[in-house]
Amino acid sequence: MKKLILALCLVFAPSWVLASGGGGCGELHECEKAPVDLRNKESLQHGAQLFLSYCSGCHSAKYLRYERMAQDLDIEPKLVEKYMMFAADKIGDPIDPKVNQKDQAKWFGNAPPDLSLETRFRSPDWVYTYLLNFYPDDKRPWGVNNRVFKDVGMPHVLDPLEQQLGPEEFEAAVGDLVNFMTYMAEPSRVTRESMGVWVLLFLALLMVPVYLLNKEFWKDVK
Repeated sequence: MKKLILALCLVFAPSWVLASGGGGCGELHECEKAPVDLRNKESLQHGAQLFLSYCSGCHSAKYLRYERMAQDLDIEPKLVEKYMMFAADKIGDPIDPKVNQKDQAKWFGNAPPDLSLETRFRSPDWVYTYLLNFYPDDKRPWGVNNRVFKDVGMPHVLDPLEQQLGPEEFEAAVGDLVNFMTYMAEPSRVTRESMGVWVLLFLALLMVPVYLLNKEFWKDVK
């Protein structure tokens, strides 16, 4: 029974806990805490807007379809089709910029990776800290470097947003973006975790009749 409960806890544990394994954040050593709240639809909607505006031009998220995103985040499909689908013909298509990866490799040194599972691979805290730690560096091709990922080939694509918002509002915006990316890595996570609570409660209740039945069965055995 203990092994069964442990297995269920691992199954229903947050995915980033299983994937991150602690880890540091480059020069900073410790990552900042990402404000992840997958039940905050407003944050997720804003994060989706930011991802599709600033990230999806280069990065794909091919394991998430626009239709699923609209359904989960309570966004009208017509609004998704009108304002969010820049490189797709149908709302059932995956998020994919359809840019030639060989050309991207020439521009950036390496083709930008798919970001569907980035927060599971790196952890939300790592991604959040990474996006907040670009700094000017004239020695780099794009004029910027990163304290978390030294000599990264990615330009600081969120710089216009940072200049527009200022430090505090920019941090909040990046938090929304990472919140969406965390959802994107596992769209069914909220449902899975909710189901996990009920499963564990059911098992706890089931232990009572199982214990009594076991006691009754073995009472005459010496």
